Amino acid sequence: MKLPTLKTKGKCCQISETPSNGLEKIVLVGNPNVGKSVLFNHFSNSYTIVSNYPGTTVEISKGDGTIAGKEYEIIDTPGMYSMLPITEEERVAQKYVLDEDAHVYLHVVDAKNLRRMLPLTIQLIEADVPLILVLNMMDEAEERGVEIDTQRLAQRLGIPVVSTVSTTGRGLKELEETIANYKPTQKHFIPNYGEEIESAIEKTVSSLNSEYRVAKRALAQLLLQKDLIAFEKIQRKEEEPERIGLIVDDSQAEHSEPLNLKIAIKRQDNVNEIIDSVMTQKEDREKAAEKKTHENENSISRRIDKLLIRPITGIPILLLILYFGLYKFVGVFAAGTVVDYLEGTLFGEQINPWVIANFNALVPYPVIQDLFVGEYGIFTQAITYAIALIMPLVGAFFIVFSIIEDTGYLPRLAMLIDRLFKKIGLSGRAVIPMVLGFGCVTMATMVTRTLETKRERVIASMLLALAIPCSAQLGVILGVLSFSSKALFIWAIVVFLELILIGFLASKVMSGEKPNFFVEMPPLRLPKISNVAIKTYSRMQWYFLEVLPLFIVASVVIWIGRLIGLFDIAVKLLAYPSQWIGLPAEAGVMFLFGFFRRDFGAAGLFDMYNAGMLTGVNIVVAAVTLTLFMPCIAQFMMTVKERGLKTAFAMAAFIFPSAFGVGFVVNYLLNYFGVIL
Repeated sequence: MKLPTLKTKGKCCQISETPSNGLEKIVLVGNPNVGKSVLFNHFSNSYTIVSNYPGTTVEISKGDGTIAGKEYEIIDTPGMYSMLPITEEERVAQKYVLDEDAHVYLHVVDAKNLRRMLPLTIQLIEADVPLILVLNMMDEAEERGVEIDTQRLAQRLGIPVVSTVSTTGRGLKELEETIANYKPTQKHFIPNYGEEIESAIEKTVSSLNSEYRVAKRALAQLLLQKDLIAFEKIQRKEEEPERIGLIVDDSQAEHSEPLNLKIAIKRQDNVNEIIDSVMTQKEDREKAAEKKTHENENSISRRIDKLLIRPITGIPILLLILYFGLYKFVGVFAAGTVVDYLEGTLFGEQINPWVIANFNALVPYPVIQDLFVGEYGIFTQAITYAIALIMPLVGAFFIVFSIIEDTGYLPRLAMLIDRLFKKIGLSGRAVIPMVLGFGCVTMATMVTRTLETKRERVIASMLLALAIPCSAQLGVILGVLSFSSKALFIWAIVVFLELILIGFLASKVMSGEKPNFFVEMPPLRLPKISNVAIKTYSRMQWYFLEVLPLFIVASVVIWIGRLIGLFDIAVKLLAYPSQWIGLPAEAGVMFLFGFFRRDFGAAGLFDMYNAGMLTGVNIVVAAVTLTLFMPCIAQFMMTVKERGLKTAFAMAAFIFPSAFGVGFVVNYLLNYFGVIL
């Protein structure tokens, strides 16, 4: 048997992205949406986004924290359902369990769904990692009349068990004490998978000669279930990996059903036996009344769910959210009222004139003046755009997005559009990176690793690069197009049809496994003002720290390019395709800015619009072309990291001509039919 190898592009499965600081590690693992990130924020000096839907954490988050006077490195891993991964985010978490040493692993579970989550606990115990089981969300379990004997559960599993409510802080002091005093024990629970499977596990364990960080029993199970990372590990360490492969092959051949299914069923049988001995459901009058209230709440929640996921009601609700959330709040209020004041009045009439006059008086050198306060200067363009134009739009979008995600609406949206997404090679789960793309396409490209198949990840990355405008670009475009509802409708229809057409063609051209749809369905909740404020501030801070240096670099590059003549050459080259789609030659500057960042290009469109250089038709054509234009540098580099250099260049090579091609068609049709905007 020739052993398979794990082939991945970029660094999606690498975990040591930053050098170790020498501190002992505390690693958070568990299913998505169980409160790992809340605990990370509590224990560390860092902050990570906490949301009411799965898939928030897609990479390793690290921070330092002090527990009982000792400093640790706190690590938050992406959600994982099993040690046998399906998505890339699960594979990242799996590699962290298999490869990294830690003082202790905290397996965080939703206490009310303990029967579903305890199988992963069993797998971690079999891996022989230092483990504490954290029964989180105990308040929700108690509301349902669920009682868990934590002491008996700890005895059965042979590991410490702590119950917590991370959002209120309940149990966190006990958890800190358990971490500080943790000492591994030798009496762990060992599940019984039956004679046939146990025999296969024993044969595989006996064939492993090298030493591994995790117990060979756990590694043997992964090999028997054809896990690629497990095969990769033995190929690196064993002298005779092919011999082990033959033993695994023989063991698999002895079973008519897939071993991963048989092992999962037997493991669940072990879990059910443990759960029945430690969990009870109270049914006294008080609890019965609470249960009835909860059932009534559930009934209301189910009715709302039906409204949100049925097309006949869900689509109008989605359109209302888009209209009031994106168009009215981001496009009209933020891009209109707020930006007009900041960019036009505050910076345009007060701050910039004062800075220019004083800088020119202090620095009497035209070349230096041009770098800092010239037409494309660091202050007059980079800082002004970043603060007065981009930040209000980004902030407005992140407020809307934080409210939407805090309610739990995103998984319902995924259910609603799953059927449509299947037509373009995606599942409803892809709605999460797609919606995130309206905030920051770079971030969304990274989140595509939550998708199950390579085919789906590539298609999603392609569509994000092609047709999803980031919040700043979207805000500018909505603000510019607000002069005509007809213009806005044409832009939206063209971009939507382009996304559907390219997605459909890509799904037909690309080979690979078709996507399955699965998504955690969290309860609907009213958004908390504090959550919305913290998440909006955190995201704006992250965005500002990313965008401002790039804007400054762009101004410096443009300044250098103007000094040596390259800027003028690039503008002249881009003038040809600009004129080909009916725009003035000066539009080449707008597209050149778009190479640095999409929102930088949108700012150029905003300037041309304010200067009256574009007709109504020109504005629509420019908005369409700019939306479909090449991804910015940051997104391109993220695509290289996630999908590989060859795929990233192939996407860029397609997107550049297709954007101008669509712009040409739109310009031709609008003029041919005599459309006046």
